[in-house]
Amino acid sequence: MDATAAVLLRRVDYGDYDLILTFFTEEAGKVAVIAKHAKKSKKRFAGVLELFSVLKIACQTRRRSGLPVLQEAVLEEPFAAIRENMLATAYASYWAELITSWSEEAQPQKCLYGLLVFVLDALNRQKMDSALLNLLFQMRFLDIAGLCPNLNYCCVCHAGLDNLPHHVAGFDMPRGGLRCHGCEDPEGTHICLSRGTIKQLQWLAQGDLDRVGRLRFSAQALGEAQRFLETFVPYHLGKEPRSLKVLRQLRPDVKGPEPRVMDGH
Repeated sequence: MDATAAVLLRRVDYGDYDLILTFFTEEAGKVAVIAKHAKKSKKRFAGVLELFSVLKIACQTRRRSGLPVLQEAVLEEPFAAIRENMLATAYASYWAELITSWSEEAQPQKCLYGLLVFVLDALNRQKMDSALLNLLFQMRFLDIAGLCPNLNYCCVCHAGLDNLPHHVAGFDMPRGGLRCHGCEDPEGTHICLSRGTIKQLQWLAQGDLDRVGRLRFSAQALGEAQRFLETFVPYHLGKEPRSLKVLRQLRPDVKGPEPRVMDGH
């Protein structure tokens, strides 16, 4: 593999001296490689192979079956402040796990790579609130993955958001879309989102990244959006990421009312 920029997502010990590394690269998407003698040598790769750092890597593909061998790794952005903070590490671990579990091997995803570097840089420099960065990453990840929730109209009657008669709309998880009050399911319960929260999530999915830091969520809107996405993402990926459980344990509770749940009775 030619030299490419890459973010280190995962590292696993292999034997006494080697490491199995999962990178998300700019040119080739997700790739797993082996770093020979990376734990033994004090000169080769010393202090370079740290999680969430951006490197320039070059690998050699083996003639026989087996993982490519990491030949060179040059540190470009260490993002060291992330690893010094437990909550920041939890957020970055969650993003890394989403990419690792969803991405296919050696399938380029340049938009997703750019998004990951953007949120890691902002998290490292404390450029934006970490909870807001998490909403941003999840909305854009879902859009890239083709799993973005339908927040534009009722999934039953197709009434547009601005034409819904109530300020609050329910969300139908199995259908992946809004339900207006006239189309409530009498057998089910649905997370409720205020119209303001919905519009802010829509903006996060499509707005200019350079202006994201100006967006302000109320405590109630942040709580609604946070709980909604952290329910939607595991539901539609088919499993709950382990890192999300850790994140929930470390993250302080969002102040404000609990998100409303609407039932059909």
